[in-house]
Amino acid sequence: MVDYTAKVQDELVFWKKKMTRRSGIISRASKKAQIKVNGMIPEKVHKVMTESIKNMVKATLVGSNLTTKKQQATGLSLYERDENFKEKLTTFRKTAVIEGAGTGAGGIMLGLADFPLLLSIKMKFLFEAAAVYGFDTNEYEERLFILHVFHLAFSSEETRKETLHIIENWEQQKHLIVDMDWQDFQQEYRDYIDLVKLFQLLPGFGAIVGAFANYNLLDQLGETAMNSYRLRLLQMKDGGTEDVFKE
Repeated sequence: MVDYTAKVQDELVFWKKKMTRRSGIISRASKKAQIKVNGMIPEKVHKVMTESIKNMVKATLVGSNLTTKKQQATGLSLYERDENFKEKLTTFRKTAVIEGAGTGAGGIMLGLADFPLLLSIKMKFLFEAAAVYGFDTNEYEERLFILHVFHLAFSSEETRKETLHIIENWEQQKHLIVDMDWQDFQQEYRDYIDLVKLFQLLPGFGAIVGAFANYNLLDQLGETAMNSYRLRLLQMKDGGTEDVFKE
């Protein structure tokens, strides 16, 4: 489907510009404030939070890998893969909305439970995305790629540019990456969602915020994942890899 491939290439150009453009004034001011607050937090606390989120993410990676079907779709066109992906996104987005509304309605205690629950939904979604686009998450490098997609979706302007470069050049970069920078990973993710999730802790009002926030967070992750895997497939096709997708 040559015409569709050309359409996707145009969409990728637009998406990459969107990912690398300068953040707005509010976002930059918010980031500066968060950096200032983080600088006031003792290093020991940062280390505890880093280890906690690292262990949480690794646990969700293991769980998601075990529950994801490893029969990658073969012989599908890029259009068919994208359509399958969009169906998955719709399903997971609904799950995230229900989860966000439920935990948001419960006030502070249930609101705090939203963090690990939403994280597990996002990770499971990314594993399903990998399978849709034909990548085997039993391989360590594919799980590492998933973490970079997640990092790209929920990070600041400077980190987005660095992570996009890695994803765009994955075949060359993957051999240089042993593990994630977990402190940077958790800090960027927390900074990205902290303000929204703070309002979710308010009883009653939190249900509306939780549902709306989770819908948009899954949308953001979906757009990032789809385009990241599109980039890889098109690069593999240009590199002569067989059976990437049929025309």
